[in-house]
Amino acid sequence: MPQSDSPKPAWKELIAGDAPLLLPAAHDALAARLIARAGFKAYQVGGFALAGTRFGFPDIDLIHYGEEAAAVRDIAAACPLPFLVDAGDGYGDVKNVTRTVQGYEAMGASAVFIEDQESPVSCGQMGRKTVVPAAEMVGKVRAAVAARRHPDTFILARTDARGAVGVDEAIRRGELYAKAGAHGVYVEGLRSANELKRVGKALDGIPLATTMMEGGGKLPWLPPEEIGGYGFAMILYPTTLLFRIARAVEQTLTSLLAGRPLAAGDAVTLDEFEEIVGLPDWAAVEKRFRNGRGA
Repeated sequence: MPQSDSPKPAWKELIAGDAPLLLPAAHDALAARLIARAGFKAYQVGGFALAGTRFGFPDIDLIHYGEEAAAVRDIAAACPLPFLVDAGDGYGDVKNVTRTVQGYEAMGASAVFIEDQESPVSCGQMGRKTVVPAAEMVGKVRAAVAARRHPDTFILARTDARGAVGVDEAIRRGELYAKAGAHGVYVEGLRSANELKRVGKALDGIPLATTMMEGGGKLPWLPPEEIGGYGFAMILYPTTLLFRIARAVEQTLTSLLAGRPLAAGDAVTLDEFEEIVGLPDWAAVEKRFRNGRGA
């Protein structure tokens, strides 16, 4: 069962170490369970993965708070790890930002990020970005921080200014958002180790996040320790699980259509799957309380 008697560590504690916090994206409850079993300390729930898996949509602002919240609630209930939620642009103005932060916080989110893209927002690695005026985003950051009901809830302000204007503007906005109260700054769309190094130096002292998008992202693959060395405390992996799962499903369906069985080792067994989804725990509950027994 996903419940745990131990309190979740605060997000600021998770990013306090020397190594960056690695955040794979859980698109459903099963993925979240597998992330926990693999030994990760936390995870993210990203809009890109939710749009693709839950609705079969591209990440072009077709789903919003009500639809995403239902998925977040299911995922959070299945996994005890701390998690970061992608809240897009807050789904509207400062009123919507307030509702969104409080809603995700009530579901157990340890951290929430909002971004400065102009609506309709899209994946930060897709196409040319446009961003709202910095003052508008500053208002959203302040609203998000004020909306919290728990002091440990971490507000991460994302800027897509690198793709819209350039690195200088991304740095300028990062400074503004931190001054407005954001607990960390998420710089999207960086394209090289040199850009990571430049941003890390300019925003030294601010907890920083960036994206490593496998399968077509703008930043070539870099090992986590290198990114951490440039001053980044969090690395988001929004597509690593998703793209590999999609390929595995395609290959499996091709084999099934051709009448071929699964190769040994290509899939979990029934017993392994039942362990993943917690059957032994549910069996213990049944045994304890069946026929009026238990206490």
